[in-house]
This record gives sequence, structure tokens and C-alpha cells, in this order.
Amino acid sequence: MAGTDLDAIIRKLAKQQHKSLTAAAKAGRDRYLALAGKTKDAAAKQRYRQMAKHAMEEGTAAARRLQMSADNAADSYARAMRKANDAVMTPKIAPTKPKAEKSIPKTKSKAKA
Repeated sequence: MAGTDLDAIIRKLAKQQHKSLTAAAKAGRDRYLALAGKTKDAAAKQRYRQMAKHAMEEGTAAARRLQMSADNAADSYARAMRKANDAVMTPKIAPTKPKAEKSIPKTKSKAKA
């Protein structure tokens, strides 16, 4: 694992977290649907179903944001490593010194008293 790039590890961990977050959202949805099944009142049943729908939507949105953040972090790391690798691999060329311009000596002017 020492040779593995960190961006692959970031993506792998994010995938695991995405799965667990989605499973938790499904469990919350199932809980509300079970409550809806036990309720005899039609209005309460509809409320629980709506809560189940919202729980699933919010859970999937959170999982999607987590995945997007992990992808951005992994891409950023990979890009930084490519830049660092390019900086190390390219030979350093000594910068040429610009020609010094001849400076005109300033004359001191006497202040009139």
C-alpha cells in the first residue's frame, strides 16, 4: 500500500462512506414506512410516507455531496502531485540576468532661499 497513490485511497474511502450513508438513509426511510404501516389514520399514514420520502432525498443528497467533495479532493491531490513531479523532472535553467540599464546620475538642484 506504500506505492498506492493517495487519490485512489481517498476515492476508496469515499465510496465506503457513500455506501454506509446510503444504507443509513434507507434504514431511516424503512423506519418511517414501518410507522406508516402501523398507523390506522390516513392522514398520519400520508405524513409518515412523506417523511420517508424526505429522509431518503436528504440522505442521498448528503451522500452525493460527500462523493463530490471526495472526488474534488482526490483530483486536487493528483493535480498537485503531477505539478510537483513536473517541477522535479524539468531541468532548471539558470535565469538570465537582464542587462543593466545605464542610469543617468541625478543632479542635485540647489533650493533657492
